[in-house]
Order: sequence, then C-alpha cells, then structure tokens
Amino acid sequence: MLEFDHNYFMEQAFREAQLAFEESEVPIGAVVVIKNRIIGRGHNQTEALKDATAHAEMIAITSASENHGDWRLDDSILYSTIEPCAMCAGAAVLSRVKTIVYGAPDPRFGACDSLFSIPTDTRLNHRLEIISGVMAKESVELMQLFFRQVRKNKERIN
Repeated sequence: MLEFDHNYFMEQAFREAQLAFEESEVPIGAVVVIKNRIIGRGHNQTEALKDATAHAEMIAITSASENHGDWRLDDSILYSTIEPCAMCAGAAVLSRVKTIVYGAPDPRFGACDSLFSIPTDTRLNHRLEIISGVMAKESVELMQLFFRQVRKNKERIN
C-alpha cells in the first residue's frame, strides 16, 4: 500500500479522534480498511458508555466485523492515532487483522512496540505487520491539548 493511502486513512482516524476530543473523551480514533474501503470507525467512548473496553480500536473492529459479516478481518488494516493498548492489540490479533498502522507511540500503555509486542509475538498463531509514525505529530498535539484542558479544568475545581 502506498504511503499516500496510509496518510489518507490516518486522516480519517484522526477525524474520529477529533470527535472524541469534542465529546471530552481521550482523543484516539481508529478505522478499519479492507481493499481501500473503510468498513469500521471508532473513537474513544469510555466515559459516555461507562465502559473500560470502549476504546476506539475496539469499536472500529466491532463495526468492521458487523459490516464485513465475519469476525475474521483477513487482509484488513487497522489505523489508530495512538499505539494500541494490550486489549486492542490482542483484539486485532484475534480478529486476524493484517496490519496495524498507528500514529504516535504510547510509552505508558502501548502494546505494539512500547511496552509489549503483542501483534508480532511469535508464540501466537497470527502475527501482524506494524507501521508506526503516520501523523504522529498531529496525534501527539491533540493528546497534549486534551490533557492540558483536563488539568486546567481540575485546577478550576480545586
């Protein structure tokens, strides 16, 4: 797949992250693509749904499986603005995603490169290709803006 395609689809994931930001959710967005077509979208909704599993990637994978008509997402690409956590990386493996493309690393929770390497672990029966750094700067800036606002709001309360 061409770099242009990765940028285009990451822009779509970034739009999802912006929706999360507008909803006062941690601004992470994701899309799932098969044959250059988006079949699933998601953004963080943990606060709105009161559900710790309502991560952008989980919602996008669920949506993609429903649209695809199968839990096996062979030949799909999962785009996420931030490196997926252990839960989301594991879901990508179990869903048979082919490739994860993410923007910025997550040194605290990242499970593709930072803390763990779940998608490439040779002990698992399915391994994924990992591509990082696509729109990393924009993704980091949105996260930083979000957490600056969270801190500012906490200061007002105190």
